Amino acid sequence: MNIYKHHRFPPDVISYAVWLYYKFNLSHRDIEDLLVERGITVSHESIRLWCIKFGIKYARRLKRKHHGYGDTLYLDEVFVKINGKQHYLWRAVDQDGEVVDVFLQAKRDGVAAKRFFRRLLLNCGSEPRMIVTDKLRSYNVAHRELMPDVIHNTSQYANNRAEQSHEPTRVRERVMRRFKSTRQAQQFVTVHAAVYNLFNHGRHLISASYYRALREVAFNDWKMAVV
Repeated sequence: MNIYKHHRFPPDVISYAVWLYYKFNLSHRDIEDLLVERGITVSHESIRLWCIKFGIKYARRLKRKHHGYGDTLYLDEVFVKINGKQHYLWRAVDQDGEVVDVFLQAKRDGVAAKRFFRRLLLNCGSEPRMIVTDKLRSYNVAHRELMPDVIHNTSQYANNRAEQSHEPTRVRERVMRRFKSTRQAQQFVTVHAAVYNLFNHGRHLISASYYRALREVAFNDWKMAVV
């Protein structure tokens, strides 16, 4: 199925604009200016609609081709204010820094924790070997009922990896001047996580040549996802 049917601009322009938005800390107006510099005149509103329509499609395709996550999951939640109401952004990353899931919920009680754990089991396909969380009691409820055989580590500082993983989303939230709705927030963090996983290779931990090879693979995967 041609997902670009009835669009005036070619797929290369649309996918490039969407990639810029989710890969870098740019606004739709920033991307409009970058495209103008390349001789492509398109409004920031069109770019916004492209990001909404195609971003989630690309994310789903990338997720289907994902090679799997590690056996240790680090979980954490942070508050996000949307339209004056406090929500909680639940996040899970594996030992390699890959984002397993990001899920926005209105609460952080036992019911919310169990809902998040079910999503993790679905995304991972099987139980992890260990989960690492803070001492929030909701995690104990979900662990006891859904993953009783999984090691549960609540040691101090053990969960720093998950806490630090919120920072890219926080940065984008500030650029966007806060999320405008729960639907917009969930869609953004879902697509952002997929793009982040594809292009985040820990550049400071590997050689330049290996990084370039991984980057080339990532771009090939991206091209397959946007055709």
